Amino acid sequence: MELDRQAWAALRDTTPLRLTEEDLEALRGTTDPTSLDEVRDIYLPLSRLLNLYVSATRQRHAAVRDFLGEGDQPMPFIIGVAGSVAVGKSTTARLLRALLAQWPDHPNVELVSTDNFLHSNAVLQERGIMNRKGFPESYDRRALVRFVSEMKAGAQRMEIPVYSHLAYDLVPGQTQTVQRPDILILEGINVLQPPLPGRLAVADFFDFSIYVDAKPEHIRSWYLDRFQELRRTAFSDPRSYFHAMASELDEEQAVEFATGVWRSINEVNLVENILPTRGRATLVLHKGADHAVRRVRLRKT
Repeated sequence: MELDRQAWAALRDTTPLRLTEEDLEALRGTTDPTSLDEVRDIYLPLSRLLNLYVSATRQRHAAVRDFLGEGDQPMPFIIGVAGSVAVGKSTTARLLRALLAQWPDHPNVELVSTDNFLHSNAVLQERGIMNRKGFPESYDRRALVRFVSEMKAGAQRMEIPVYSHLAYDLVPGQTQTVQRPDILILEGINVLQPPLPGRLAVADFFDFSIYVDAKPEHIRSWYLDRFQELRRTAFSDPRSYFHAMASELDEEQAVEFATGVWRSINEVNLVENILPTRGRATLVLHKGADHAVRRVRLRKT
């Protein structure tokens, strides 16, 4: 079913807004204009719906464990968040983590980015696919599926790699510790990819999935805005992978470079790999040109 913004916002019911403007500022991505009104109208109803899903899923799991005569070993509820580069999915994932952790029956919410499962630059260069970073083949899919499956099976603690957007690579020796959460949010552009023949896909372990959607021309504009802001901020850091490029190019050259990257890499990945997975999502958030969600499509089954 599809709901417009007003109809969706009404489903918030009495769910309270506890986030402050200061909290939201810490959660927003670069150039992301998400407001408290957006949180109230879009993300509070979503957190309420997800809370209902978590409760129902726990009851089903408990019934199966009782049938099998197994002990009480609750599994984490796993949410996938997908969408294009620059569409705002990371902000969506961070907001959901903050809002879901406020519900008393599932306070432990972990957020993991699939960027942590990208192959290192050395591996990508060795395979000749450095310009395909972000495409399905640039990820260690086996390690990603193993991580999610073990979490779903009740692993108490797992260590996973850490990706740095500043270094544009995995950080040697650094790991993220994930300790058996009530809810695990997995965010990434390709998390809804179907499985390869005869194998499992990471989406096979999701209890709920969200696709953040927008027209490609709007996403392109947001991508260029973000690139320009990063050029003025993060890319000016000498430790940044893009520091030399940012310091050598003038404004016009930088825009030309970013437009070329969008057209040859990110738009191709969107059209060929990301957008075709939209129909697999449980819920689709469709944004307008101003980044605000205008429509919500929910699969009821």
